[in-house]
Amino acid sequence: MKVSGVQWDLAWENREANFQKARDLSPESTDLIVLPEMFSSGFSMNVAAVAEEEPSQSEAFLRELSRDRNAAAIGGLVRGGEPKGRNELIAYSPDGEELVRYQKNRTFRYTGEYDHYENGSEVEVFEWQGWKICPLICYDLRFPELFRRGVAKGAELYTVIASWPAVRVDAWVTLLRARAIENLAYVIGVNRCGKDPNYDYPGRSVIIDPWGEIVADAGAEEGAMTAEIDLEKVRGWRKDFPALMDLET
Repeated sequence: MKVSGVQWDLAWENREANFQKARDLSPESTDLIVLPEMFSSGFSMNVAAVAEEEPSQSEAFLRELSRDRNAAAIGGLVRGGEPKGRNELIAYSPDGEELVRYQKNRTFRYTGEYDHYENGSEVEVFEWQGWKICPLICYDLRFPELFRRGVAKGAELYTVIASWPAVRVDAWVTLLRARAIENLAYVIGVNRCGKDPNYDYPGRSVIIDPWGEIVADAGAEEGAMTAEIDLEKVRGWRKDFPALMDLET
């Protein structure tokens, strides 16, 4: 399967500008397109300004992108709620089917996200082109138990969408590699680049194989990265090196 991550300098609280940039940068020939956390607004704590109704403009855009590229498309958005909003992601297939909906399990206390967005509780796995895929969001990356819950449901590929700041870029790459190695799975981490009113962002969207090797790296600039990933490599490695069988022993 061919997978692609798209990163850009998100326009602050400006959906239409972000929709246009995602259109411009998304590749034509791929099977899965992954967009960053809160791709249509940036990492805003102003829930009232960026929350979307259901169905939302961002959902409609993701359905359109999926149909136009004939690929599954996944991206993050904000829902309203009381007393807090919800930091979510959603994915669609080219025929408009909703493949998954996930609410971020760990909201980032350090930046005040915890005060504005409620934590989710479920870890989801969906199927696409024969793969079992577990989607997670940014700060979730620091909690390996969430990835273990995914692998218990059969996850073979993890997607991690993020607004991960430049000051902690080494942790971003290191943790993505660790999650791939310990779960014997591919990981695609898709971060934004540029800056918003609060932080600078490094990009560094990467695709990592089950041995922790980086097979694609978007660097610091706007653009898309794409790599071909091999399901038989995951299943073969898990057979040859059956560490996951020892999780409960």
